[in-house]
Amino acid sequence: MGNCFGSHPATDPNPSSSTRASISTPGTSRDYSNGGGLSATTSSSAGRSRFSAAASDDTCVSGEILPTSNLKTYTFADLKNATKNFKSDMVLGVGGFGTVFKGWVDSKTLSPSKIGTGMIVAIKKLSPESTQGFAEWQSEINFLGRLSHPNLVKLFGYCWEDQELLLVYEFMQRGSLENHLFRRSVAIEPFSWDIRLKIAIGAARGLAFLHTSDKQVIYRDFKASNILLDGNYNAKISDFGLAKLGPSEGNSHVTTRVMGTYGYAAPEYVATGHLYVKSDVYGFGVVLLEILTGLRALDKNRPGGRHNLIDYAKPLLSQKRKLMSIMDARMEGQYSSKAALQTSQLTLRCLESEPKNRPSMKEVVEALEQIAAIRKPKESKSKSVVFSPSPLI
Repeated sequence: MGNCFGSHPATDPNPSSSTRASISTPGTSRDYSNGGGLSATTSSSAGRSRFSAAASDDTCVSGEILPTSNLKTYTFADLKNATKNFKSDMVLGVGGFGTVFKGWVDSKTLSPSKIGTGMIVAIKKLSPESTQGFAEWQSEINFLGRLSHPNLVKLFGYCWEDQELLLVYEFMQRGSLENHLFRRSVAIEPFSWDIRLKIAIGAARGLAFLHTSDKQVIYRDFKASNILLDGNYNAKISDFGLAKLGPSEGNSHVTTRVMGTYGYAAPEYVATGHLYVKSDVYGFGVVLLEILTGLRALDKNRPGGRHNLIDYAKPLLSQKRKLMSIMDARMEGQYSSKAALQTSQLTLRCLESEPKNRPSMKEVVEALEQIAAIRKPKESKSKSVVFSPSPLI
């Protein structure tokens, strides 16, 4: 398989030579609160993720690497029209990059359309006060402008006009996995076991696609807030601002700026700056543990000794009785103990301290699909609602 990417003509006018660590803590950036649309979450500092390689038209795990970018170029006036001049009632949320607005475009041409007609999109607008900026904006274009896969969020186009930097994405109706797992609200129904498993499989397929090209893509910031959900609960990975092309032959990629999110970043990366494809697998293991327990990776509101979910829960994953004590009670009666135990064992493999001992994401997908095939228990007397999944894409 050949190199999968080509360069974008944009260049960074302010290249960074900084070597400071740039890992954000969960809670310093959020996706928007109403549970809908594209996540506004990004990391706390700009990642210089530019690249240039020979392009080829190839297919990687049911996805496609486009030979050239197929993005639409918008004028600033276009996007003002699509958002009612960025009116406050069109705001979907605010993150480290800036504000995300709801907009409307023609479903065929993607040109701005009259409000209420055509197709809803999410328009991310860089804030002048943002600590991120051009490099992450460019990284989104470079990666998502060429990658096409059912489990990656679609980027439709961009605007670069004077100091205005904007990105136009597909609108994800159900918002982020983070919102549904951790936000306690009567308006947000707890996810069933089947929905959680479907989301895990979809996100795993997205990562497997990124990892299986010759020029492997290391996502670098895998977390629940970057997993977005469409109307059918299909998971799509968003926010490629920190993505990097991986090194060859399974070697590590040494970075001068350690970036990501505490609680999700792999220990070898935090400690040494050595970044592997398997560093993403660790992040996936953290999210899988959050899916099992319904608890955040880091939460200072929990009792002492339980702030860090990995430190607290990892020793409990290998034994069935202890595992059941930390499973999210909102899923009670919806899964077999065999399925739960196999998922916890897979989580442990992903969280191995040595990268070489972690499974590949392709192996993770296969394991999760086998778990999904395990027979489920009969409906409990409490009549818990069990989701009937649509075919996994």
